[in-house]
Amino acid sequence: MSSKPGNKAVEGVWSPGNSGMTLRDEAPSVEPEFPVLRPSIQEDWSKALEENHGHSSPMVGCVPVEDLSCVFQPIVDMHTGKAFAYEVLARCKVPGLTNPEILFKRAASERFCGLLGRTLRDIGSRGCRGMPLFLNVHPAELGDRFVIQPDDPMYGHDDDVYVEITESVPFSHYDLCAQMLVEMRERGAVHLVVDDLGAGYSNLKRIADLEPAIVKLDRQLVTNIDRKKRQQTLVKAVVNMCVDLGAKVVAEGLETWDEIQAVRDAGCHYGQGYAMGRPAPTPTEPIWKL
Repeated sequence: MSSKPGNKAVEGVWSPGNSGMTLRDEAPSVEPEFPVLRPSIQEDWSKALEENHGHSSPMVGCVPVEDLSCVFQPIVDMHTGKAFAYEVLARCKVPGLTNPEILFKRAASERFCGLLGRTLRDIGSRGCRGMPLFLNVHPAELGDRFVIQPDDPMYGHDDDVYVEITESVPFSHYDLCAQMLVEMRERGAVHLVVDDLGAGYSNLKRIADLEPAIVKLDRQLVTNIDRKKRQQTLVKAVVNMCVDLGAKVVAEGLETWDEIQAVRDAGCHYGQGYAMGRPAPTPTEPIWKL
C-alpha cells in the first residue's frame, strides 16, 4: 500500500515497488493456518472481520486489525510546491510480519491479500480526507476481486483515487488488469498509475493500452540525474512519450534538491521523496525550496 527503494525504506512500509515480489512470484499452495475471510459483494465487510471464528478482536487473516496502520507521503506538484496527493503506505506491528515483504507474501500464501488490501484502503481513506490518494494494489489482489466490490472503501473516498500497479503487472496479468480497470473506472473517480516505469519489465504497448493517468518513473532513472546528461536526455524522452499518451509523470525516490531541480527541468509534473516529505501518520505539508 513508497517509502520506495532508495528512499531508505521504513520498516513496515509496503508498496509493490519494495515488497520484494516480482512478476514471477506466485503464491505457493499453502494450507492456511488461520481462517481466511472472503466476504461476497453483498456481505457486510465489518461484520465479516468481527466474525473471525472466535478471535477476541477483528482479524485480517493472521493479523489483528489493531496492528495495521497507514502513513502518508506527499506527492508534490513540481510547479507550485504544493501537495497534489498523498500516497498511502501500510505498516504492521505484528512480530515477524513488520517486514512488508514477509507480510504480503504471507497474505498471498494464505489467500488474504484481498482483505488485507481492502482493510488498508479503509484505514488510509479515513486518515486523509479531502485530498486525492494513491493506493497500491498488490498483484494477488486482482484475482480476489475485492477492488471491484461496489462497497470498497476507495469508492467512498471524497476525492480522486489513483490505483498504483507496478509496471510488471500489465506484462504478467494484462487481461485481468484490463478487466479490473474497466470495472473500477465505472464505479467512480478512479485512475490508473503505472509504478516503477523503467524497472526492467516494460511492455510499452500494453501499458499504453491501459491508458494510465499517471506514470511513475523508477528511481533508477532519477538517482543522480543532476550529474548525468544522458540520463537527463532519457528522462525528457520518457516524459514526452507519456505526455503524448495522455499521462502525467511522477519522479519518485528524490533525495536531493539537485535531483528535484533536474527532474523538474526534464518536464516531470510531480515529485515524491524524502527530500520533500517523509511518510507520516497524518498528511503533512511538503517541504519546498525551489
